[in-house]
Parts: sequence; C-alpha cells; structure tokens
Amino acid sequence: MKVFLDDERQTPDGWIRVYWPDEAIALLRTGEVTEISLDHDLGDDTRGTGYDVVLWIEEAVATDGFVPPAITVHSANTPARKRMEACVHSIS
Repeated sequence: MKVFLDDERQTPDGWIRVYWPDEAIALLRTGEVTEISLDHDLGDDTRGTGYDVVLWIEEAVATDGFVPPAITVHSANTPARKRMEACVHSIS
C-alpha cells in the first residue's frame, strides 16, 4: 500500500490518506506499506510532524530490522524537508 501523510494536499490516486504520524506508523507496523510520502507540518505540532515518522522508521530499522518502504518527502517547509531528507538518506 502507498501512504500519503498530509493535512491539506489532495491525496494522489491509489494512495491511502492519513493526517497524523500515529496513523502512518500504525500502517507501517503492518509491513504492507511499499511507499510513503510525508509532509512535515500537519497543523498541530502537539500531535506530531512528518519528521516523527522518519525518526520512527530510522529507529525501527536500527533496532528491529524493519525494512523501510520507499520514502518521499513532499513538505513545502524547506528547512524541515532538508532535515527529513537527510534522515531518509541515512536510513537507506
């Protein structure tokens, strides 16, 4: 499955839309996610950001042998996108 984490953009055809990091992580835990596309700013930082999902993936790979899906960052927040992309690069 393809997962699209975003609070505002339209969901691409064929993707499952989630609004919060915990929803994305729950789907990742199933092992059925083949691709994930992440926004950073989700409208309520107390509920988390896309970066929290990247950090979860990084930890799961390091500690649990999790095999990550293809990860794309589509955030318009340039500094956050760069930070997320750097983390994604370190995972692969």
